[in-house]
Amino acid sequence: MKNSDEKLSEILDIEVSKKEPIEIVKAEDTVKKVKIKRRDQVRQDFDSARKNMKDLISSGFEALDGIMRVAEAGDSPRAYEVASILIKTVSELNTDLMNMHKTTADALGTNKVVQKTTNNSIFVGSTKDLQNIINQSRSQTKVIDHEDSE
Repeated sequence: MKNSDEKLSEILDIEVSKKEPIEIVKAEDTVKKVKIKRRDQVRQDFDSARKNMKDLISSGFEALDGIMRVAEAGDSPRAYEVASILIKTVSELNTDLMNMHKTTADALGTNKVVQKTTNNSIFVGSTKDLQNIINQSRSQTKVIDHEDSE
């Protein structure tokens, strides 16, 4: 019994190529590996960017100390202007660092918001009415069947 490839090769007078069996990989496994790799890349990028931001902030403080000494020594308005721009830049770097934390948490999916629903019920009536509703076997207002009374 010949399969379709053998029949076609006989008709067309060509040689049948032996194919290697193809390994079938579940798509779920591949997706999990990609997600794990992406999460690792995001974590590595965050760590690298965080280190760079902290180094820049540290350098900014050192530069600020130096420019403040120059400004005090020379009483130059330009030196004070440069110092104020440097202060603004360092404060923006701090803000960017905090925003980077939020962005990374969103990318990693660790910043999920949990919504909690609270349903409150209010009973309007007296305590006696509430007890009659809760425990009808002990209720003072018992239901009387008309059939039993006759």
